Amino acid sequence: MNKKALRKKYKELRRQLSPDEVEEQSLAIANRLLQLDIWDKTYYHLFLPITEHKEVDTEFILQILAGKDKDIIISKSDFETRKMTHFLLTDNTRIRKNEYNIPEPVDGIEVPSSKIDVVFVPLLAFDTNGHRVGYGKGFYDTFLAECRTDIIKVGLSFFEAEAIIPDTIPQDVQLDYIVTPHQTYSIKKG
Repeated sequence: MNKKALRKKYKELRRQLSPDEVEEQSLAIANRLLQLDIWDKTYYHLFLPITEHKEVDTEFILQILAGKDKDIIISKSDFETRKMTHFLLTDNTRIRKNEYNIPEPVDGIEVPSSKIDVVFVPLLAFDTNGHRVGYGKGFYDTFLAECRTDIIKVGLSFFEAEAIIPDTIPQDVQLDYIVTPHQTYSIKKG
């Protein structure tokens, strides 16, 4: 199945999830994340979910990060340049939904991509090689390509892996881990 077909399939599967299922599965993903060896870092990039698209609710991960006293980075998307600007989440950060219902910081302390240690990545589908299918705008591939080569990339998904996404391109950045409610995929590179 190519990216377009996978996008359609997983948007529909997500649409069928009840609010209780989204919450329950998001909590299961957060609990699985605690088993990863990623918690000795400083800067963690977290997406804020588009609730209308039934994305993984990252509130539980936010609480883990806050409890571990980590620096949490959130982003603002520029749809003209297809780039993201990253901001430190503080008590004073004001969040507002943009025209696509993406919760974003209004302003704040900007953090360069080079500072980020771990990125939690949204996705619609993924394969056993760590390739992901998002909404197709390329924001995360562009962002991840700007990061350090040792950054840890963790995808979050309600669903299990596809065997292969046949139409990946060199610009598609592979993830290091993908965590679902039932399984953790550790991707071996090379």
